[in-house]
Amino acid sequence: MSEKEISEGTGPVAPSSPNALSEKDHPAVNYNEEEPTGVVHTPQGWKYRQRKIFGLNIPWYASPRIQLGMVAFVCFLCPGMFNALGGMGGGGKADHTLADNMNTALYSTFAVFGFFGGTFVNKLGVKLTLAFGGIGYCIYAISLLASIHAYVGPFNIIAGALLGICAGLLWTAQGTIMISYPHENQKGRYFAWFWAIFNMGAVIGSLIPLGLNMNVKTNVTVTDGTYIAFIILMFAGACLALFLCNASDVIRSDGSRVVLMKNPTWQSELVGLWETIRFEPYVVLLFPMFWASNWFYTYQQNAINGSYFDVRTKALNNCLYYLAQIFAAIILGFILDLEIWRRSVRAKGAWVMLMVTTMAIWGGGYAFAKKYTREDVDPLLNPDFVAMDWQTPGYVGPMFLYIFYGFYDALWQATVYWFMGALSNSGRRSANYVGFYKGIQSAGAAVMWSLDSKKTSFMAEFASNWVLLAGSLVVAAPVIFFKIKDHVTVEEDLVGTDETLADVLPAGHPEKTIA
Repeated sequence: MSEKEISEGTGPVAPSSPNALSEKDHPAVNYNEEEPTGVVHTPQGWKYRQRKIFGLNIPWYASPRIQLGMVAFVCFLCPGMFNALGGMGGGGKADHTLADNMNTALYSTFAVFGFFGGTFVNKLGVKLTLAFGGIGYCIYAISLLASIHAYVGPFNIIAGALLGICAGLLWTAQGTIMISYPHENQKGRYFAWFWAIFNMGAVIGSLIPLGLNMNVKTNVTVTDGTYIAFIILMFAGACLALFLCNASDVIRSDGSRVVLMKNPTWQSELVGLWETIRFEPYVVLLFPMFWASNWFYTYQQNAINGSYFDVRTKALNNCLYYLAQIFAAIILGFILDLEIWRRSVRAKGAWVMLMVTTMAIWGGGYAFAKKYTREDVDPLLNPDFVAMDWQTPGYVGPMFLYIFYGFYDALWQATVYWFMGALSNSGRRSANYVGFYKGIQSAGAAVMWSLDSKKTSFMAEFASNWVLLAGSLVVAAPVIFFKIKDHVTVEEDLVGTDETLADVLPAGHPEKTIA
C-alpha cells in the first residue's frame, strides 16, 4: 500500500481479528462525502450488514451514526418529554412547591450517581444503563399525575430520587456515546444531530399541552391527558434503549473501535475515576462550568415561564425555547468541526463566543428581571395579577428573550461536551468525564431547586446565574487555552486500559502504521 493511501486512509484495511474467515468486507466509507475510502473487515452478522437506499450508503447497525441516532430518540422520548413537562414550570402544576421538592430529591441523587456514572457505564455497558435510566422518567410522570387526585407526597419524593438515579446513568451513557464514538473531526456534528433530535422531543412534547390547553388563559395545572401522553412516550423510550449495541460491538467506518477496558471490574472502574483526574488534572477547572450548566433552568422555567405567563403561552414559550436549542446546536456543532482552523484555535474561539453571548443575552435578561418580583406574580399576595398571554400587548419582547435563553443553553452545552471530547477519545475516560459533568451539574441544580423552594427572590436567582456563568468561563480559560490540543493520539487514549493498538485499530490504519 502506498504512503499516500496510508495517509488518506484509502487503501485496503486488514482485519483486526486474526480469524479472517469470520469477517466480511465492506468499503470503508467516509460518510461525510459518501464515497468508499478502502475496505473494512467486520464480523459476520446483521449488525454489520451494509445497505443502500436510493443509492446512498447506510451505515451498518453497530456503527457510531446509527447508535447515536437511536440514543437521540431514547432521549427524545424520555428526557425530551421530561423537559417539555418541566419547562412549563412546576412540572405542569400551578403550585411549584411539589415539583421543586421532587427536583431537589432528583438532582441530589443525580449528583451522586452521575458523578460515579462512568463506573456503571464501563461495567454494565451503555444498553442496560440507558434502558434502566428510561424507566425513572415514566415513574416521575406517574407520580405527578397521582398527586392531582390524592396526597402522595412520599411517592412524589421517592419518584424524584429514583429519577435522579436513572437519569444519572442514562445521561452518562448518552454522553459517552456522543463524545467517544465519533472521530475527532466529527464530534461537533454528532452533538448537533443528537441535540436536534433530543430537543425535538421537547418541542413535540410542548405541543401536547399546547393543544390540550389551547383555550386556557389562566395559570392552572395541566390536564390528566397531558400526563398520560407523557407517560406512554417515556415508556416507549425505555424500551427502545434495549435495542442498542454495547460499545464493544461498535466499529467505525475506518475499522477502528472504541477504547474500553476488555475486562472491567467494579474496582478497576472506581480506580479509573481517580486515574482520569490524574491523567488530566486541569479538568477540575471545568467543574464550575459543569456546576453552572443546569443552574439557570430553575430561574428560566419557574421565575419566568412558570410565573409570568398563562398555561397556553407557557407551552408556546417552551416550544420556542427548544426550537432555538435545535438551531443553535446545528449551527455551533458544525462550526466546531470546521477544519479550516486548528482545533486549539476553535476552542479559543468557542470560549470567546460564550463570554460575549453571556454578557449580551443575560444583559438583556436583566432588563426584564427588573420588571417584577416573586410577590408581584403570586396570586395569593397579588390577586390582581393577570398572567401574560400571547395576545397581550408587549408579549413579543419576553418571547424573544426566552428564545435567546434557549439558544444560549444549547451553546453552553455544546461547547462543554466538545471541550470534554477534545481532551480524550477514549470511551472509558469519556464516560468518567461525562460522569463528572452530569454529577456536578446535578449538584448545582439540586442547590438551585432547593433555593427556589425556599422562595429566594427572583432577582437573586437571576444574579447568581449571570455571575456564575461568567465566572466559570474565567476559571475554565487555562484548560481551554493551554490544554486542548489539535490531536489526541491513540496511545494517550490507551493509558489506563488493558487494551492495545491491535485491539482498537485495524492493520494498515495510519496511526497504527506510524506507531
